[in-house]
Amino acid sequence: MASSVPFPPTRSLPLIILRLKPNFPIMQATKIEEKTTEVHGGSSTRRLRDKKVKDLIPDKKRLVEVPYTASLADTMNALLANRVVAVPVAAPPGHWIGAGGSMILESDKQTGAARKHYIGMVTMLDVLAHIAGHDADPAEVDGGDLDKKMQVPVSSIIGHCLESLSLWTLNSNTSILDCMEVFSKGIHRALVPVDSHMENVSGVELMESASSYRMVTQMDLLKFLKAHEHELRGILARPVRELGAVSDIVFGVTDKTKVIDAIRSMNRASLNAVPIVESNDDIEEDHGQLINAKDRKVVGTFSATDLRGCPIPLLQSCLQQNVMDFIQKLCGIPQHEASGLRNSTKELITCQPESLLREVVDKVVKNHVHRVWVVNESGLLVGLISLTDIIRAARVWMLSEPA
Repeated sequence: MASSVPFPPTRSLPLIILRLKPNFPIMQATKIEEKTTEVHGGSSTRRLRDKKVKDLIPDKKRLVEVPYTASLADTMNALLANRVVAVPVAAPPGHWIGAGGSMILESDKQTGAARKHYIGMVTMLDVLAHIAGHDADPAEVDGGDLDKKMQVPVSSIIGHCLESLSLWTLNSNTSILDCMEVFSKGIHRALVPVDSHMENVSGVELMESASSYRMVTQMDLLKFLKAHEHELRGILARPVRELGAVSDIVFGVTDKTKVIDAIRSMNRASLNAVPIVESNDDIEEDHGQLINAKDRKVVGTFSATDLRGCPIPLLQSCLQQNVMDFIQKLCGIPQHEASGLRNSTKELITCQPESLLREVVDKVVKNHVHRVWVVNESGLLVGLISLTDIIRAARVWMLSEPA
C-alpha cells in the first residue's frame, strides 16, 4: 500500500451497524389517473407515499468523510468547510471490526474488491466531549492540553457519545414512510448505498458493500416534506400542541454555567444543544449541571454545531467562562460570521403552542436548526419541538389518511 502509516492491529469497536430494507414488495408504478381527494383540508398522500429514499438525495454531493488517521483539528475543519454536523470515518478494510463482525464497505464498481471500511460516525459533540474531558479527572479541570488533544486521530474518539456508537444504512428503495419511521425514533442520519452489491438481501443485515454512498439526514427529509407541502396541508395547518409534537421535558443550562460544564453535561445526556435560561438569584441551583428549564426565560442556545467555527485558542481560553460570554466572543470573530453560523443569543428560534406546524417547519428549514423552543406569551419555556417530533407527527398523520 502507498501509505507509510502502519496499520493498527485489528480492533473491535462497540458499533451497532444495521441496514434497513423495505419489509414489503416494491410495487411497480402504474399509469393511472389519480383523483385528488380533499381530506381535512389536505390532498391525497398517495404520491408522497410512493416516494423512495433515493428521491431525497438526487442532487446530493459525494459523501463527506475523513480517514481514520485524520486529527481532530482536521475533522473540525472538514465539518466547518462542508457545513455538515457529522462525518463517517473511513479505514482500510480488514483492520477494524464493528460489533458482531458488522462492516460497511466501499468497493470497486467493476471488481467488487473492498477499498475502504466505514468504522463509525463522528459528530461535533464527540469532538467537544473529548476536549472537555472527564470532570472526575483533576487534570481535566480546565480541559487539559488542548493542542495535544486536537492532534489525536479521530478513530480514537469514536463512541465517546451515544450517537456515534451506531452506524445505519438505508437502502435507496426504502419507502418514505419507512424512512420516516427510522428518523422518528431518534436516528439523525443514515448512509445510502449507491450501486449496492447486496440488492437482493432483504431484512435487517449487518453488512453492506457498495461502490459509493450518500448521506441522508432528518433535515433532508424535512426539506423534502416542505417541498411537498401541498400534499401535507391537512397536518401543516394544525397547531403543534394539537398534534402532540411538543416535548414538555426540556433540560437546559443557566447563563452562569461554564462552557466546560455545559459540554460535559450535554455529553452525559446525549444532547447536541440545550437552551440557556436566565439564572434565578432567589433559588439555589447547581450551574454545573443540567436543570429543568421549563417555565424559565430562554436567552440563548448552546449548540455543539455552532462551535464548529470556534478557533481552538479561543475555546481553550473560554472553557472556564460562562456560556453567554463565550457565545458573544464567538460571534464577534470573522470566522464565525463567514461560516454562516448564527448568533444563538440574538437569533432565538422559537414558536408558541398555538403555532401551526407549517410555521415551525418553515423556521427549521430556513434557519437550518434541529429544534425549536416552544414558549408561552411571557417568553417562558414550555417545551421543544425537534426534527424527530415533527417527523413522528407527520408519519402518524400520513398513516391515518386514505392512500
